[in-house]
Amino acid sequence: MKRRPGPEELRLWALVTATVRPSAGRAPVKAPPEDAVPAKIPQPTAPSAEAKPFAPHAHKKPTRPPSTPPPQTIEPGRKRRLTRERDRIDLRLDMHGLDQDRARATLAAFLIRAQAEGVRAVLVITGKGYSGDGVLRRRTPEWLADPSLRHVVAGVSEAHRRHGGEGALYVALKRKA
Repeated sequence: MKRRPGPEELRLWALVTATVRPSAGRAPVKAPPEDAVPAKIPQPTAPSAEAKPFAPHAHKKPTRPPSTPPPQTIEPGRKRRLTRERDRIDLRLDMHGLDQDRARATLAAFLIRAQAEGVRAVLVITGKGYSGDGVLRRRTPEWLADPSLRHVVAGVSEAHRRHGGEGALYVALKRKA
């Protein structure tokens, strides 16, 4: 539904249109009669002692820097071989339906067991979550960068579309020491 402009809006519009030339064949906009326009424009009041100065990001929660650095990415040649299936993806972990606590524990146990078996690359399927912003998808890289898994994880990269794309990760494992 469209509302009609008030007299003050019409007066302001007339001031704006007076500074420009109308296109060929158009008549200039006429200002409303002076009696329809309020004589005094309300001025903003002085700020009170309680008023705080405007801070554009004051309403946002302060962000903490991540406690762990992001995991290393898989070197490009190895990722290309994984994508083209020239290097085998020996094991897969599907975390659909798990809550955060169970998913983290399952992921850590899975990676440690895979490294013990001599596996060099695994696929971790997190899923995309609701509207592409799932909790597991967002938190899994943090878990993989955790110091407790530093001796296991060599690198992490987003999977190719045929392996799950944004909802999956390639995880390269270090050789068992």
